[in-house]
Amino acid sequence: MRIAVFGATGRTGQPLVEQAVERGHEVVAFVRDATGLSSTLRNDDRVSIVEGDAYTGESVERAIAGVGDPVDAVVSVLAQTSDGPDDLLTEAGRHMLSAMNQHDVERFVTLVGAGVREEGESVSLGGRMMGTLLKLLARSVLEDARDQVELIKESDTRWTVVRGPRLTEDAHTGELRHGTDLSLGMRDTAARANVAEFILDCLEDDLYVREMPKVADA
Repeated sequence: MRIAVFGATGRTGQPLVEQAVERGHEVVAFVRDATGLSSTLRNDDRVSIVEGDAYTGESVERAIAGVGDPVDAVVSVLAQTSDGPDDLLTEAGRHMLSAMNQHDVERFVTLVGAGVREEGESVSLGGRMMGTLLKLLARSVLEDARDQVELIKESDTRWTVVRGPRLTEDAHTGELRHGTDLSLGMRDTAARANVAEFILDCLEDDLYVREMPKVADA
């Protein structure tokens, strides 16, 4: 496939691009600054780089339009930063969905925190505690992720919302639990490289279409 990755220079984005290339895919890496991408990826002819601003929409359409033909799928692993806008994910999602609609691209996978709940979802005690902490310490991040998910769910895309606990830089083991009814606690974590692998599995095997699986290291 040809996959547009938004947030390609991030801590989840880089292993995602690396693994996508290893698995035989072409990647359109959407970045604010190309120097943030490793030199190996910058020099790989299977990686096309588009510099832009997902928040304002600058070059978003160009990335999804691809080179010659539109991409087959879009992945967002964008993350809030301390000095960034409070509605980054929502506005970036709006621009991506618009461009996808323009170019008839259907498959969309996005990564958010496990604090984003489904209506009526059963949540463990640890999960409830985590949710309370998020509301106290990172309310704007949580609300932004929720708003983005609502936009995606209202779209005509074949979406998957991957929900993760605290992400780590631990080694890539390929051992990840996942499921829409997975119970997460305060101690659950997920290695970013494992999450990247799961996202690619969702694309390749058409997993969890219009569902919101949670993930955690085994």
